[in-house]
Order: sequence, then structure tokens, then C-alpha cells
Amino acid sequence: MLALSPMLSALAGTAVVLGLRLLLLPLLDPRRWYWRVLLLGGATLLAWRYMLWRFTQTTAPLAWTWDAAFSWSFAVLEALTVVSSSVAFFILARVKDRKEEASSHAMWWRPGDPPRVDIFIATYNEQLEVLERTIIGAKASAFPARVFVLDDGRRPWLAAACQRFGVGYFARPDNAHAKAGNINYALRKRSQDHDAPDFVAVLDADFVPHFDFVERTLALFHDPTVGLVQTPQHFFNPDPIQHNLGISSAYPDEQRHFFDNVEPSRDAWGIAICCGTSSMVRSSAVVAIGGLPTESVTEDFLLTLRLAENGWRTVYLNEALTEGLAPEGLQEYIVQRGRWCLGMMQIVRNVYSPFGSHGLSFMHRLSVFDSLLYWNTTFSFRLAGLICPLLYWWGGVTVVNASLTDIVIYYCPYYIAVMATLNWLSKGLFIPVVNDVGQLVAAWPITRAAITGLLSKGPHKFSVTAKGGDRSRVVVQWPLMWPFLILFALTIGGLLVNLRSDFLFNHAGTAGDGMVVVMFWTIYNLFVLLVVIAACVERPRLDQPQRQAVQRVVVEAPGRDMRGWLISLGTHHARISGPVGFVPGQKASVRLPIIGSVAGSVTELTRDGFVMEITPTEEQRSLIIAKLHTSSETPGTDKGDIGLMIRELARALTR
Repeated sequence: MLALSPMLSALAGTAVVLGLRLLLLPLLDPRRWYWRVLLLGGATLLAWRYMLWRFTQTTAPLAWTWDAAFSWSFAVLEALTVVSSSVAFFILARVKDRKEEASSHAMWWRPGDPPRVDIFIATYNEQLEVLERTIIGAKASAFPARVFVLDDGRRPWLAAACQRFGVGYFARPDNAHAKAGNINYALRKRSQDHDAPDFVAVLDADFVPHFDFVERTLALFHDPTVGLVQTPQHFFNPDPIQHNLGISSAYPDEQRHFFDNVEPSRDAWGIAICCGTSSMVRSSAVVAIGGLPTESVTEDFLLTLRLAENGWRTVYLNEALTEGLAPEGLQEYIVQRGRWCLGMMQIVRNVYSPFGSHGLSFMHRLSVFDSLLYWNTTFSFRLAGLICPLLYWWGGVTVVNASLTDIVIYYCPYYIAVMATLNWLSKGLFIPVVNDVGQLVAAWPITRAAITGLLSKGPHKFSVTAKGGDRSRVVVQWPLMWPFLILFALTIGGLLVNLRSDFLFNHAGTAGDGMVVVMFWTIYNLFVLLVVIAACVERPRLDQPQRQAVQRVVVEAPGRDMRGWLISLGTHHARISGPVGFVPGQKASVRLPIIGSVAGSVTELTRDGFVMEITPTEEQRSLIIAKLHTSSETPGTDKGDIGLMIRELARALTR
């Protein structure tokens, strides 16, 4: 009984932390800065208490040994991640919501004339199916704005399509400086026109503006010091991690935390950043700084810093005012994040080092430092976490020399405090394993991009994120999967080899009673690797998922009309519940409000109705796209449901 008392004491301390978090958090308002400071500050203190223990009690003695080399290297990397999270927690301690400000300053220009607004749609190689959504959405804007497509692919068919849609078209003679150069070219051209814009909204080719995007964003320019307004990026389709694991209804897209939590907090400190698409700039501010900066492949973040250095503010309006197409394949997902990392390293190395001589304020320097730490520590630490147990199983190298009791005393309160606080702030977005998977998939490419960007001045090639294309087949991403298969095999092999030998008994003392710690670490890694491997199998996307649109409709068939419920709608399909007596291949039409009667045929029967393939006219197709994408609704889920996620993940892994 006496031998158990240290463990019981350790568990009691952890239970107190867990109990306080579970009992108090539901009662506290995350919009209040003092609760945020208390909880985030408490988590930070526990993090540094843990790191103090790590350096003083768990590392190998300094010597020319493998144990010392790997033990201290991992501890230093872990400490850097804690520095990163400490800076992030400091930023998260405040939050700003500008919805009321946007409402109270609507039409701020009255009684004068309204400002002139352009909408720029930047494109390089996207298909018409992707572009037409954005063009139709831009034309449906409640605020009158001129729409221009900026075609860096110089495609004659797109010029003809723009003429058919009645929007402007620019194609420059070269592709210098990629997207930034494309926008700068259009800005110069439009500045020479008699109706040159006062403000320019920027959209990527796959981002559809809601009908109120322009008027809501424009409202925040009532302050003459505001040079740029950023809005969140929401997606109407699951990202590859959500889709491949089948968890899109229970777990939000990977960027949700940044746009729902980090950007509002950055805005409270005056360091909100431009994220490219779904933003609006003041033309005079961009002219004053010499156009969009071109020294980085992430010109958006650099634009924020250049504006700030010249006295212009970037602010953030956290409303779902656009919706876009998330990368549909893992390769595109990784390319996109690798480009973000590389661009950030270019900014730090070549333009705005957080410790350099320039005109940025302390908070903007901290903003750059925060991003630098994030890209350089988060992903490399995930990789190290997979490799360290292998060093023990295959080489007898002890990376963390700790007892189970000490783990419970120092690590568990820190981990529980961090996870509980972040989930309190973010509506449950931080779920173990799934967060690891999202970071591990791109960990090595991002780590490589960070090293390349910091050590090499460049120039570096700009990689465009491909969108659209055929997604109707199962695709196994072997180049991405092989490293994880090898790590999985090495982990299993290390366990099997050592369980069948006297290695465990000979080495059990080398890590205190850390055998249990290493074993738990290993089992956790095996489960994470299993889910990562599953995520590398890309499931078919037979039809790009669209917004659900449940409403009463009339189905018209020869000799009869029947009422039913429209369950889902796309540009090529409609699923209807209610009517009976239909058979596959039967011709029918569905009568939709405003859109009218859309012809089609039944393709399959469901338990409660049927699915139709529809063939809308060109005008009806435009109306359907506007109906699906331009209303003031938030696509996808914005909170995590761990129970539902576990059920969906279990189904995905056992299929």
C-alpha cells in the first residue's frame, strides 16, 4: 500500500487539474479576456514546470554518448515547441469581434457617392467548372462591383467565357512574380481607367463570394487608417484528411482554428494578417507601398507587414462571407502548406526578420516570430516523436528517462490543461490523434521547406495548388504512404523482436520504470501511424459535395405531379425524399423556387425517395450555383464532436 502512495498522490494532483477544468470551463465565457489570461497563463506555467522537470530529471548526463545526443536534442526541440505555444497563448489571451462595428458603419460614405469596388478573380490553370462558381457569385453581389478575371494562363476559351458572362478579362504577357504580379498588372491597368476602383476585393479562382461579401467588408473601411480587411476562408467540400477518414461531419477543416480563433486574437493585438483570398484592400494604400510585394511566394502575409510599416492597418471580420474549394488531394494539400512555410521563411530571411532593422512594431515582430517558431518546431517535433521510441527498441537509446509517477505528476497536468483550454476556446477542435495526423502528413515536406527557405536566398519556384479534375477513383498515394508504412513496420518489428528476447529485462532499468512510458508512447504512435496510412488512401469524390438545401419541391412526371423534400442539390444531381413509384431511367423534372422546372431522369432509388441526374439550362445552372454558394450561411461544421468522430473513424478504418 505504501508503494502505491506516490502514484496515488500523483493521480490525485492530475485529477484536481482535470476536475477544475471540467467543472469550471463550461461556466466561463471565452470572450472575456480575464478568463483567457487565467486559463492560458495557467497552462503556460504548467508547460514550463514540465520543461524544468524535463531538463533537470529526464535527460542523460552530458557526455559523448548516443543517449546524451538524442536525449538533449529532443528536449531542446520540445522546449522550442513550448516557446512557440507560449507565444501563441499570449496572442490568444485577447479576442476581437467586429461584427457589430461592420453593422453600425454600413453605408459610412453617405450622403456622398458610394465608393467604386472591383472584384479581382486570380486564376492560372483552373477549369471552367471551378471558375464559373466564382464568377457567378461575384456577379450576384448585393453591392454593385465590377468583376475582372485575371488570367495568368492566357487561355482564349476563358476570354470567351468572360465575354459570355459579361465580366472583364486581363491577361498579361508573362507570369513574373506569380499571383502578386498578376494582381499588380491588373491594378496598374485599372488605375488608368476613368472608373478606377477605390477598393479591390481579391478572390482565388475557387472562392465564391456570398451576396453580402462586398458590403460587409467595405463597412470596416470607415476608418481611414484601415488598408486591408480580411475575412475567413470556409470550404464547401471536405479537405483530404476529413474526406479520406470520413470524419467531415464531426471534425472541421484543418484551418478552422486559425480563422475562428487565431485571427480574431491577432486582430485584438493589431496584428491580423492578410491570407490572400477573401480580402479587400484600399487601392490608395497599395499604391502608396508600391503595389503588392513580390519578395515572397506568400505575398499576402508580406503585404500585411509592408502596409503596417507604412502606417496602414489590417483588420479581420470573422463572418462567413465566402466559401471555397479545399484541396481535394493530399499532394495538393501538402504543396499548399509547403508553399506557406517557404514563403514565411523567405520573409524572415530576406525582408522582415523579427530581430532585423526595419520599421515594424514590437507586436508585428512578435507576429513574425510566432510564425517562424510554428513552422520550424511543430512539424519537426511530430517527426521526432515517431522516431524516438524506435531508438530505444532498436538501439537501446533512452531519450526520456522518466518514471511513470513523474509522468503523471508533471506531464499529465500540463497536457490536460493545454488540451482543455484550447478546446474551451475553439469549440472542441483539438482532438488527439487527428491533430497529429493532420500535421504528420505534411511534416517532412514542411520541415524541408523551412530548412530550404532559411538557408537559401532563392529564388524559389512558385507551386500552384491544383483544384478540380477527376476524383472518381480510389487513389493510393504511395509516395506519401511508404515512409509511414516503413515507420509502422519498424515500430511493430522493434516490439516483436524485443518481446521475444531478454532485451526488455536487460534494459528495463535504463529508463527507470520508463518501460511503461516507452510502451505507451509506442502504442500511441502505432495508432497514429495507422490513421495516417488510412488518410493516404484517397476515396472517390463522385460529385463535389455541395451545400445541403432541404426544402419542399414538386416533382413533375408524365401524368402526375408529386410533392417531396429536396435533400441535396448540385449542378448535376438532386436527391429527393417522399415521392414513390419511380424507377431508374424514368424521365422527370424537379420544380425549384426561382429556378423553375429542371429536367432530368431518375438514376437510383433510395430508402426514402430517389436520386436524379439533372440537366439545367445555362441560366438555370447559374441560378443553382448562386443558390448553393452565395447565401449567408456557413458551410461545413465549425466544432468538433469526438464521439461522432470516433464512430466515423472506426467505420473508415474497418471498410
